[in-house]
Amino acid sequence: MSRIGERKLTLPTGVTATLEGNKLSVKGAKGELALVVSDLIDVVIEDNVVSTKQKRASKRANVMQGTTNSLINNMIKGVSTGFEVGLEAVGVGYRFNVQGNKVSINAGYSHPVVIDVPTGLSVTQESNTEITIHGIDKEKVSEFAANIRKVREPEPYKGKGIRYKGEYVRRKEGKKAA
Repeated sequence: MSRIGERKLTLPTGVTATLEGNKLSVKGAKGELALVVSDLIDVVIEDNVVSTKQKRASKRANVMQGTTNSLINNMIKGVSTGFEVGLEAVGVGYRFNVQGNKVSINAGYSHPVVIDVPTGLSVTQESNTEITIHGIDKEKVSEFAANIRKVREPEPYKGKGIRYKGEYVRRKEGKKAA
């Protein structure tokens, strides 16, 4: 049995969940998110408690029960408090520049890399080398942060690159002098 799938998710005040057919929608103070639920899973909403159950016991249904429960939990957290991911640029001349819905990244290339911010997300600039991505959809926030990090991933010798705030980069020693 799925242990994650069996947990009961309580809706905080101001958050409502409705199920129409196999489409679950969650509304809160920050916005609204929707999820198409698998045919193997039943979603039950009773007294501000959301739970997931398997229609038929199978390995695939067990997997989908835990996945669906986690996705619903992320939706509830997103519409009530939201998600944020911080990024920092480490290196001489590495910096971010946020202008409207575009992020310009100077990361050691001969040109700045310009990335458009997807709809539903916002980017705030704390300093030249730090930005924070905010949004209600955890998947979109994480994917956009990963795409920015891919512009120049941290390298293990000098530690230069774009990394998540608090990320530890394991350093290598490099060549030994004779």
